[in-house]
Amino acid sequence: MAENKLAHQFAAYAEWRKALVDTICDYRSWLNEQELNDGQIDQRIQHLLERLRDDKLNVAFVAEFSRGKSELINAIFFADYGQRLLPSTAGRTTMCPTELLYDPSKPTCLQLLPIETRTSDVTTSEYKNYPDEWKVFEFNVDSSDSMAEAFKQVSTTKKVSVEEAERYGLYDPNNSDDAMSLNSDGSIDVPCWRYAMINVPHPLLEQGLVILDTPGLNAIGTEPELTLNMLPNAHAVLFILAADTGVTKSEIDVWRQYISGTRWKQKGRLAVLNKIDGLWDELKDEVQIEKELTKQVNTSAELLGLDAKQIFPISAQKALLAKVNSDDALLIKSRLPELEKALSEELIPSKKEIVRDNTQNEIEDLINNSHLILDARLQGLTEQLGELKGLRGKNEDVVEHMMSKVKVDKENFEKGLQRFQALRSIFSQQTNQLFTLLGMKAVRESVVKTRETMVAANFTKSIRAAMDGFFADLKDRMVQSDKQIEEIKNMMDAMYEKFSKEHGLRKADAPSFSTLRYQKELAKLERAYKEQFNTALNMIANEKMTLTSKFFETLASRVIHVYEVANHDVENWLKAVIAPMESQVREHQLQLRRRLESIKRIYKATDTLEDRIGELEGMEKSIQAQVAELKILRQHMKNALNFEADAEQAKVA
Repeated sequence: MAENKLAHQFAAYAEWRKALVDTICDYRSWLNEQELNDGQIDQRIQHLLERLRDDKLNVAFVAEFSRGKSELINAIFFADYGQRLLPSTAGRTTMCPTELLYDPSKPTCLQLLPIETRTSDVTTSEYKNYPDEWKVFEFNVDSSDSMAEAFKQVSTTKKVSVEEAERYGLYDPNNSDDAMSLNSDGSIDVPCWRYAMINVPHPLLEQGLVILDTPGLNAIGTEPELTLNMLPNAHAVLFILAADTGVTKSEIDVWRQYISGTRWKQKGRLAVLNKIDGLWDELKDEVQIEKELTKQVNTSAELLGLDAKQIFPISAQKALLAKVNSDDALLIKSRLPELEKALSEELIPSKKEIVRDNTQNEIEDLINNSHLILDARLQGLTEQLGELKGLRGKNEDVVEHMMSKVKVDKENFEKGLQRFQALRSIFSQQTNQLFTLLGMKAVRESVVKTRETMVAANFTKSIRAAMDGFFADLKDRMVQSDKQIEEIKNMMDAMYEKFSKEHGLRKADAPSFSTLRYQKELAKLERAYKEQFNTALNMIANEKMTLTSKFFETLASRVIHVYEVANHDVENWLKAVIAPMESQVREHQLQLRRRLESIKRIYKATDTLEDRIGELEGMEKSIQAQVAELKILRQHMKNALNFEADAEQAKVA
C-alpha cells in the first residue's frame, strides 16, 4: 500500500540519519582513543551531532475554509487511530495555526497560546520560550477518544467586542466581509487561541516530521509569522482546493503571494483537488468523470503555474474511511496513494540530499584535519629516524653536529612561532572587525532604531523610508563582511605558503566562504515587506499600526535569525581556517623537541642508538596503523553518507 511507502521512506530517512550519527560518534571515540581530539574539534562534532539529531521535516497544509484540509491530515497520518483525531466537520474547524510534532522531553499534551497575546508585539516563536504563557491540556495517548476530545480545543471561539477584535488585528471596519461577520448584538466571534502545539508520540512525528495545519486563507495574512517564516521554510506545502470549484481568485492571490511567489522556493509545492467523490455520479460513466477531472487538473495547473503532475485529485474523506475499514478498492478510488507516493519520492530524497551535503562538507574538513596531524607526526618521525640511522658508526663529533643542527631548526621555528603569534593577533583583530559588521549587537541596534522611526512616523512614506534604510544597512553590512572575509582568507593563504616553504609544513588552502546565501534570504524578506506595503499599507500610519507593528516584529525576528545563522557559520569557518595551522604548528614544535631530546640522550649515552631507532620504528608503525584506521573511518563515513543506496532499498520495500 502507498501509505506504507511514505512510512518506509521516512523510516529509511530516520535510519540513515541514525547510522550517520553512529558513524560520527565512532569517529569521535577513535579521536579520543588516539589522543587526536581537542576542545575545538569536539565542539564542532557536538554541533554536527545535535544538528542531525534535531533535524526536522516540515509539511504545511494550506486551504480556504471547508476544503477538507484537516480531513486530509487525518487520512495521511492518523488513520491508524480508527477515527478522526483533528476536528473535521462542515465549516471552519482549524481556528489557529496548529503544529503537530513530538518532543520526548515534554509531556504528551496540547499547548495553546491565548488570543490575547496578539496585543503584544512578541512573535509566536518567541513565546515558545515562555511555557507559562501557554494553556496546557494533557491527554491519554492510548485513548483516541481522549485525544480527539483534547484536539477539539483548537476549533473553539468566543464573542468579543469590535474594539477588542480590532486590538487583536482581527477586525477591519473598512472590510465589508468583516462587517458582515458581526453578530446581531454587535459582537464578533474570534478564535480563543492564537497558536496550538500538539505533542504526540506518533511514529512519523517521533522520526522528525512536523505537520503545520493552518487556518483559512483570510486568517493567514493576520499572523505574519506564517507568511514570513513557517510557510516559506516548510519543506513541503500542500495547497488544498475543491475539485468542483477549482481555483478561486482568493486562492490564486494567496498561492502567488504566500506559497509559490517569486520570493519563495518552488520545490515541494503541491496542489490537491479534494472531494472528487462529489463528482462521482452513477449517471455518468468513468470516462466522463475522468474527463471532468482532467479538465479541472489542467485548468488548475495553468492558473497556479504548476505542471499537471503536481496537481493531485483525491477524496480525503473516502481515503480515511478506506484506511479505517481496510478497504483497498475504495482507497485506490480515493487516489490518496498517488499523493502519498509523490510526497515520499519528491520530499524525502531532496531533504536528505541537503542534509547530506551540509554534513559531508563538515566531516571532510574534520577528517582532513586529522590526516594533517597524522601526516605531520609521520613526517617528523621519518626525519628523526633518518637522522638517527645516519648516526650509525659515526663518532661523537657527528652526533654533536647533528644536535647543533636540530637546535638551529628549533630556534628558527621559534622565530616562526613569533610570526605566527603576530598573525594570531592580526587574525583576532580582523575577526573582531568582521563581527562588528556581522555581529548580533549591530543588527539588534538597527532593529531598535527602525522600530522607533516607524512608531514616530505619521505617513506610509516615512515608514517605507525607514524600512528601505533598514534593508540597505543590512545589505551593506553583508557586502562589507564579504570583503573582510576575503582579507582573512588571503592572509591565511600567505601564512600557509610561508610555513610550508620555511618549515616544511604541509600546505593547506584556507576554505572559501561567502555571505551570498544570507544576502538572498534578506532579499526574500525585503521583497516580502515591499509586497506587504503594496497591498496593505497604502494608508496613513494611524490606520495600520496593529498589523504593521506585528509585521515588522516578525520581519525583525527573521532578520535576527538569518544573522544568528550567519554568525554561527562564520565562527565555524574561522575555526576551520585557523585550526589546521594551529594543529600543524603544535605538532611540528613537539617533533622538534623530541628530535633534540632523542639526540641529547644518545650523546649522553643514556640511550643506545639502536634502542632509540627501534622505539621510533615502533612509533612509526603505530602512526601508520592510525592512518590506515582513519582511511577505514573515512570509507565508513562515505558509506553512511551514500543515500542513493538507501533510497533504492526503500523503493524495494
